[in-house]
Amino acid sequence: MTKPERYLIAALPMAILGVILAVSHGGGVMAQQPKPAPDWSFNATIIEACSCQMFCPCYFTTKPAPAHDGHGEGKHYCRFNMAYKVNKGTHGTVDLAGAKFWIAGDLGEDFGDGQTEWAEVTFDPSVTKEQRDAIAGILLGPVYPWKWKSFTVGQDAPVEWNGGNDRAVARLGGGTAGEIVLVHNPTAIGAEPTVIKSLKYFAAPRNDGFVLMPTEIEAYRRGSNQFEYKGTNGFMITIDINSKDVK
Repeated sequence: MTKPERYLIAALPMAILGVILAVSHGGGVMAQQPKPAPDWSFNATIIEACSCQMFCPCYFTTKPAPAHDGHGEGKHYCRFNMAYKVNKGTHGTVDLAGAKFWIAGDLGEDFGDGQTEWAEVTFDPSVTKEQRDAIAGILLGPVYPWKWKSFTVGQDAPVEWNGGNDRAVARLGGGTAGEIVLVHNPTAIGAEPTVIKSLKYFAAPRNDGFVLMPTEIEAYRRGSNQFEYKGTNGFMITIDINSKDVK
């Protein structure tokens, strides 16, 4: 080995160290700055139902209704279905308008400690990967600030969504995977819907009110966590949130 070759090998570690130091201190062309998070906005209407009796106590406390109708005696739980339709929204350059998806799950006995049981989200096949990634980032934290013991993504299925103030219907996979049918509140004064105003929907800062409609049926028919209830809590609501709300 010649003297120049020995010198080059000995100097190599110092050269590498110099590059690392330059990058770590932000110097030189190799320095990389983290990209700023994109601005986003999200406005969506939800057809929602759960196993709690009307009206779901989860919006006033962190403990769901106790077991009833022979389901899970001695326990508290809130087994829910949420059918989402995004009215308008963006995440950076990604347009979210028109995206439809379904979330089923169980909040468990008491989510006051930030721990919830399970949830599964299913996207309509028309929702793009970019839209899915954006929606996940908006919901997991900004809207639903919990840690799930299990959070899965189900196989794509068509989401049928038909909202209304006197009747609302949503079906997942034509009803074979999930179903929500809400009907006009029979204790309403007249034909107008019963609406609860000035009540927060979890961590979303704005909503247009809970349009109360008890369930004709709410069911989730996939996997090992299947359930079905009739005559329980249901409502329709439009929520609004953006990146400035959570900064």
